[in-house]
Amino acid sequence: MAKKLFPDGTEVVPFYVRAVRSGSFVFVSGTTSLDAKGRVQGKDAAQQTAITMRKIEAALKAAGARLADVTRMTIFVTDIRDMGAVSKALAKALRGSVISSTLVAVSALAVPGLLVEIETTAVVER
Repeated sequence: MAKKLFPDGTEVVPFYVRAVRSGSFVFVSGTTSLDAKGRVQGKDAAQQTAITMRKIEAALKAAGARLADVTRMTIFVTDIRDMGAVSKALAKALRGSVISSTLVAVSALAVPGLLVEIETTAVVER
């Protein structure tokens, strides 16, 4: 089965792309609130989550999927105390969808100031 790649212009290494579709599966790479110039957007974990989810939604759309197609997320946070704020922002973005997820606290993300990173899997059944 052929893979289709959906870059978004933020790729920094040749083997990395924002989203890959293989059959009915869409895999969105770890996504953060960084803008096109590599600057952190959002002052707290809730804002960063909302921005990140808009980027994920755009990646899914490019690959022919929607947020409603998301089945799995892994959420990385630099402070476990942000879990409540992140969960509220995710619930708002997902608009009632129910997913399988894992929240992991990490010591740091790739760029200082990043508080949240999310990777996503969607299944498109249409």
